[in-house]
Amino acid sequence: MNFKNFSLDALDQNTPISKEEYGRDLKKYQLGLLSLQLRLKESKRSVIILIEGPDAAGKGGAIKRTLERLDPRLIRVYSTQKPTPEEYKHHYLWRFWNKLPPYGEIAVFDRSWYGRVLVERVEGFATDDEWKRAYDEINELERTLTDDGAIIIKLFLQVSKAEQLRRFKQRQADPYKHWKINDEDWRNRRKWNQHLKAAEEMFVKTSTRIAPWTVIPGDFKWFARVQFAKTVYDRIAAEFPEVIKKG
Repeated sequence: MNFKNFSLDALDQNTPISKEEYGRDLKKYQLGLLSLQLRLKESKRSVIILIEGPDAAGKGGAIKRTLERLDPRLIRVYSTQKPTPEEYKHHYLWRFWNKLPPYGEIAVFDRSWYGRVLVERVEGFATDDEWKRAYDEINELERTLTDDGAIIIKLFLQVSKAEQLRRFKQRQADPYKHWKINDEDWRNRRKWNQHLKAAEEMFVKTSTRIAPWTVIPGDFKWFARVQFAKTVYDRIAAEFPEVIKKG
């Protein structure tokens, strides 16, 4: 995908699918991923899935539906939070490096090392020098990992500003979802344009041949979940064509 003149606000969010399509397609990719996981287990390869996007874009639901039929013993999902005091004492990539998957396994980062050029940039948690040099640092890290056999899949789920507001209000009104919304979410929303600018620059500078970005419209959750699963499946399947032929 060419991100040179790409705009997140211009992303086509009018992408509904039927319940029948959702169930059929999701099952297809879940079963396909299960076959690929069995092959991955026997290889000297690993899968690293990096997920970014605005609050309430549906990242958690997409992760759950994509991975729920796989062998959980071979998957780790990390929800990246504010660095701990121990992590602050190290280079920002350190806390991700020690969570990278061993050969044969999958690691999912719900928010990732790209926080350095996204939220840390926008909120001023990183200096200008720190986040500007992070593009090269991240590209070099991903080159090192892919040279060693890692399959890196980078997904950005984008929700429109209006749909995000609707989901925020829904979460506030639902006692079972109230834990999903906090003051930080509202603060991030007030800096919507700054976050868009940071993300669009990130795509230009870090979408590479070995680790491209895929942007998924998130207003319709069923569509987003299917596209999420399809992207993960297609990316891994391209590395194990013999599994597809056998299937």
